[in-house]
Amino acid sequence: MLETLLAANWVALHGKMPRLYVSAEFAVGATLTLPEGPARHVTRVLRMGEGAPLVLFDGRGQEAGVRLAEVGRKHTSVRIEELWQGGNESPLAVHLGQAISKGDRMDYAIQKAVELGVAAITPLYTERGDVRLKGDREEKKLAHWQAVAASACEQSGRAVVPPVYPPKGLDEWLAERQEPLRLMLHLATGNVFSQQPRPDAAALLIGPEGGLSDADISIAVASGFTPLTLGPRVLRTETAPVVALTLLQHHFGDL
Repeated sequence: MLETLLAANWVALHGKMPRLYVSAEFAVGATLTLPEGPARHVTRVLRMGEGAPLVLFDGRGQEAGVRLAEVGRKHTSVRIEELWQGGNESPLAVHLGQAISKGDRMDYAIQKAVELGVAAITPLYTERGDVRLKGDREEKKLAHWQAVAASACEQSGRAVVPPVYPPKGLDEWLAERQEPLRLMLHLATGNVFSQQPRPDAAALLIGPEGGLSDADISIAVASGFTPLTLGPRVLRTETAPVVALTLLQHHFGDL
């Protein structure tokens, strides 16, 4: 029944269908071969057959209403029927500088940040951070984190996948910041979000599990960052960006 209704209006109904990220050029009427990951998800997880509708997005803002044209063990293709621009991006462009944490905590921070509309993420090496990545390990982690961001876009309805940049030192990241609003979370301050003017872009610095060191705080303040608190309770490094981004989007964005 859904397939019949879709012929009338893809855009109105696309929220009811699976959304998959496929980095490709879309054109109405074209047939597109799905990469291995999306193809496996469609055929083995969702168990969709030929003619079934779904939505693809290219990670740069464009979405496509498609139908499965061929479903096979080694080859799965779709036919593109309609294109439109995604419209779920926040008016506040937040660049998150997130100190790298252990285990799946970094995955959680990236996932929730993307769901909350972050525009870009840079993993950071800070003085008290005890995670250091080099060579192939860093490349694999970066690819994994970018995949986490893409998956979060599939779930949240975003059509633009925010970049996860290669990890860098805190001082290098701070030196690059040009956003009119620059904030860092630091427990020992009384500053709150409501005291800030409304910006169109922001940089948000989150420290590691042990918190930002005095040296980290000093160079951040020298780079124009305002220390802010999220209240009297100490939050985990993966919880802090969720709360901070929620407040930023509430005060200056679209929540």
